[in-house]
Amino acid sequence: MKKIPLHWSILLGMTLGVLVGVIFTTFESGPQMISHWVKPFGTIFINALKLIAMPLILGSLIKGVSDLKDISRLSRMGGRTIGIYIMTTVVAVIIGLIMVNTIKPGKSISEETRQELVIAYQSDAEEKQAVAQKQKDAGPLQALVDLVPDNIFKATTENGNMLQVIFFALFFGIGLILIPAEKSKPVKDFFDAFNEVILKLIDLIMLVAPYGVFALLAALVVESPSLELFSALGMYALTLVIGLFLMGLFYLLMVRIFVKFNPKKFIEGIAPAQLLAFSSSSSAATLPVTMDRVEEYLGVDEEVASFVLPIGATINMDGTSLYQAVAAVFIAQAFGMDLSVGTQLGIIMTATLASIGAAAVPGAGMVMLVIVLGQAGIPEAGLALIFAIDRPLDMCRTVVNITGDASVSMLVAKSVDKLSEYPKKKWS
Repeated sequence: MKKIPLHWSILLGMTLGVLVGVIFTTFESGPQMISHWVKPFGTIFINALKLIAMPLILGSLIKGVSDLKDISRLSRMGGRTIGIYIMTTVVAVIIGLIMVNTIKPGKSISEETRQELVIAYQSDAEEKQAVAQKQKDAGPLQALVDLVPDNIFKATTENGNMLQVIFFALFFGIGLILIPAEKSKPVKDFFDAFNEVILKLIDLIMLVAPYGVFALLAALVVESPSLELFSALGMYALTLVIGLFLMGLFYLLMVRIFVKFNPKKFIEGIAPAQLLAFSSSSSAATLPVTMDRVEEYLGVDEEVASFVLPIGATINMDGTSLYQAVAAVFIAQAFGMDLSVGTQLGIIMTATLASIGAAAVPGAGMVMLVIVLGQAGIPEAGLALIFAIDRPLDMCRTVVNITGDASVSMLVAKSVDKLSEYPKKKWS
């Protein structure tokens, strides 16, 4: 019997997870059964992916940088990568502002619903505000201080320190380039083999991906807030989803025009990573699968993928930046505020910078949103308005985040002549 392609298996697991979740919500003890006996398997699956995220970044970046042979190639690729990432982020924020100002979802929310949401999610909002305030109080150069770890072993113990690990990997790789080849060869051979082991572990973990996403979606359904709250935020969700869809079309357009690659084959190639991103809401957890699909199915050279994608998983959050623009203006509209053009230009700048600083884990965009709201003078208590529906929308924007990483990796690979016309594997 012909093997079912991975993306269809994952999609089937997601669908069954939603159906089982809906069925079990009809029983009094159903949600508890899902939480106790099904959700743990989804948590184990995500933990397994997070387990290899740091080793993957460390091994693949050191290998990728050392393969470049000279510093000039590193600076050329790095400059193009950062430049394209910033450009796509600005485009994402602009799309978000256009959509939210056109549809005006915040105008439809009633005072009664607003108060209900604020009361229900006030504690969650205060928690995010406290985290954001700590970041704002740290000073303008704290981000640079945080970039350089004082202990690399400590940095690798927390996925939130991904930028520090990337810094060390780049620094270490540069060191390998600068010493004589006969001296660097044993170290380079070690990291080449180390990287191959991690990639094989990814293959093993993906064998259980359909079961993992089944458990994640079933748990999400039984733990979701009431449908009444969702209906009050329907227009906001629709606005954001349309904006994310348009951003996805922008990526396909870039791939078609600049890479001359069939958009349909691009979607088929990256689909399993997109579905996993939707299920996990984590760019970091999805990174191993994204790298595998981009190299094996889209023809991006390992040298480019191992450099561009880990950086993208950390600083390229186009879906998150689009969401911050939509959410900020939505909250302002809900409170009856009219934002000036200057304020919205400020949102573009702040959302771009905030998305770069957002951790590649679920819910991090909400913390960064506090900073955007503060810059625009929008009441931070408005966070409570969108908490009810943030989880499913977080899933959608993570899909856009990793799709952007994949498309940019193809652009960079094309620009340095490292994109193969004949991928290693057929699309599946």
